[in-house]
Amino acid sequence: MNDITPAPDGLGAAAEPAGHPQEEVFLEGLSPISEEDIADASLATEPEAYAAVLAGADTELLALGGADRAIAWYRARLGSSAYEGWCEKAARQAWGCAPKYPSAIAHWKRGGPRHTTGTPPKGAFVFWSISSFGHVGLADGRGGFYATGVKGRIGHASSVRYYRNYLGWIPGGCR
Repeated sequence: MNDITPAPDGLGAAAEPAGHPQEEVFLEGLSPISEEDIADASLATEPEAYAAVLAGADTELLALGGADRAIAWYRARLGSSAYEGWCEKAARQAWGCAPKYPSAIAHWKRGGPRHTTGTPPKGAFVFWSISSFGHVGLADGRGGFYATGVKGRIGHASSVRYYRNYLGWIPGGCR
């Protein structure tokens, strides 16, 4: 496995030697979810939603009320640089999800269904192709988003066009 360190731009891009493509690695494997993350009651799923999923109901119910909690996770950390270079980890932790994708761009490619038009709904994952790892944040439901890397910190921007190369959005939640 390659040693990966966040780039100075804080957007998850690692230095890549010329002529040597970067292997896709599971970045969250280097920084597991802590007991503190698990104990964060604000990330808990509504018990009735979880019960409905177990009973075979639509998995969309798992995210019932979750968008507000996911946004609150970011808002509680505004100004923090603790997740710089770890945008995928931050976005999944905001939803209370275990690590699943090795990078934001892998999440975009495999997380579907992908949408490239329209205003992303509150809590949707929003994606950009700004490095080999991509970048992800959560939509605020009004055309803006919360993410790492906003002026070098967790922040809010009023438009998904804050970064170049906007890809689109996929529904939020643990998929």
